[in-house]
Amino acid sequence: MIWIRNGLIHTAVEPRPFVGDLLIEGGKIAEIGTDLTPDKVAQVIDASGKEVYPGFVEAHGHIGLDGYGIGYEGMDYNEMNDIVCPQMRGIDGVKPFDPAFAMAAEAGVTSVCVGPGSANVLGGTFTTIKTVGRRVDDMVIRDNVAMKCAFGENPKRCYRDKRDSSRMTTAALLREMLFKAKEYMEKKAAAEDAGETLKRPPFDMKLEALIPVLKGEIPLKAHAHATEDIFTALRIAREFGVKITLEHVTEGHLIVDELAKENVPLAVGPTLTGASKFELRNKSWITPGVLAAAGCQVSIITDSPVIPQEYLPLCAGLAVKSGMDPYDALRAITINPAKHAGIADRVGSLEVGKDADVVITDGCPFEVSTRVEYVLIDGKIVKKLQ
Repeated sequence: MIWIRNGLIHTAVEPRPFVGDLLIEGGKIAEIGTDLTPDKVAQVIDASGKEVYPGFVEAHGHIGLDGYGIGYEGMDYNEMNDIVCPQMRGIDGVKPFDPAFAMAAEAGVTSVCVGPGSANVLGGTFTTIKTVGRRVDDMVIRDNVAMKCAFGENPKRCYRDKRDSSRMTTAALLREMLFKAKEYMEKKAAAEDAGETLKRPPFDMKLEALIPVLKGEIPLKAHAHATEDIFTALRIAREFGVKITLEHVTEGHLIVDELAKENVPLAVGPTLTGASKFELRNKSWITPGVLAAAGCQVSIITDSPVIPQEYLPLCAGLAVKSGMDPYDALRAITINPAKHAGIADRVGSLEVGKDADVVITDGCPFEVSTRVEYVLIDGKIVKKLQ
């Protein structure tokens, strides 16, 4: 048992922090309170004068799929030979020994949702993993949490000489695959209900991969920067009655009233970069704060390695500098991304029963001068500042 004593505890689900204790046992948070007096404590961490946070969570990135300092050999986040490849699985491209994981963990980023990039209309599934481990299978929190799809400039640019020359084409290709998958699923079900296995449609790996989307088991994870792409993504989701999350949402502040009505999870970023293409021309640090103030569920993202994963807390700080409420900013890198990725039962807040992913700092993590002194993942100390 580990006893963290007298720290200023930020649970990420209660607006006001409080000075208290936290007990960790069996890799889980066993108790939170004030003046605890546990028995059989194996280790005590005196957090007096320190701040205690849940491990930070990334809702959308490619850490481990885009190798740190490698170049082409490490680029395993986009399949460039097929514009529709929903059968791809992000877990198959993750490199646990990528140095970026250690840098992320030491900065307090303990859980990440990673998967394919945005070259394709359909790119494959995302997985959620912890940032420590030697074998990705052992790092998984929950696999196949979302199906990546992309709108806007990226699929147009990557396939302009092949299959995609307009936003209409992108939308049509996505609709075509969803229609085909729906028909495939219905034919499979009809054959099974009738006990006529020989009449099942021929196996199709692409269409199989889309069945969890159509059943509402996982959402479409829709890359959309510009307002027109955001609305197209929402339109198609409504047409097929599927769940959706919006990723990047660069122009979200221009349509905040509409997004507030839609009530879908929003992952905002990466903002700590220049406007490298036309659809980023309205990029602004005010976006996450404006959306959160309107009642939207906002996660702040690095889209790592676009922004190095370890700077996730800094991105939250820059949003606060531009007007975001600090509590909203904290939630945007903890409990909200955990909800966004479907892992809030395990991570994202300091609550009894959740994974003991804990960060102890000497100040507010939004400040560049703040030092991370301890990081615990699943109750094990992965960083201790000497």
